[in-house]
Amino acid sequence: MKEIKLIKKAIKGNKKCLEELLVLHSDQLYRTAFLYVRNREDALDVVQEASYKAFLSINQLNNENFFLTWLTRILINCCYDLLKRNKRETPIENMIEQVSVKRDKRVESLDLLEAVNQLNENYKTVIILFYFQDLPINKVAKVMNIPENTVKTYLSRGKERLKKLLGGMEYNGEKII
Repeated sequence: MKEIKLIKKAIKGNKKCLEELLVLHSDQLYRTAFLYVRNREDALDVVQEASYKAFLSINQLNNENFFLTWLTRILINCCYDLLKRNKRETPIENMIEQVSVKRDKRVESLDLLEAVNQLNENYKTVIILFYFQDLPINKVAKVMNIPENTVKTYLSRGKERLKKLLGGMEYNGEKII
């Protein structure tokens, strides 16, 4: 309830409330950005850019119940903008330094990140939002502005593509696909 009140105040122009909301969701925003750009500095830049864009356009949000969906959509668009600008691949050596788990888990995590990154844009977005951010199918559909059945189709096709890319890989001792 408190979050809805903050959103309503932010829509009316209270920048402090919007700042508080951004801080509240900062971890989730960072994790999502990192999954796209795969680099700590770029992820932080994307979160900052998305926050700036949210400050500029918060008055355009029509329904306070969709604040996080709206903000996530801005963030994803900023991620794609950065990737288009950079048109570069993050060297695998940089990713290995950033992942702080045991060697075996690190290799498996890198394989999974590489495989997700190889998916087409729609499958990648659906997989990240559904599996990494734990958004339900209806929220993923709203973020992507597509029907729920299309989300289900993208999930199914994305998982099939990941199966082929990973070849039955295990993660933390469990079969992931």
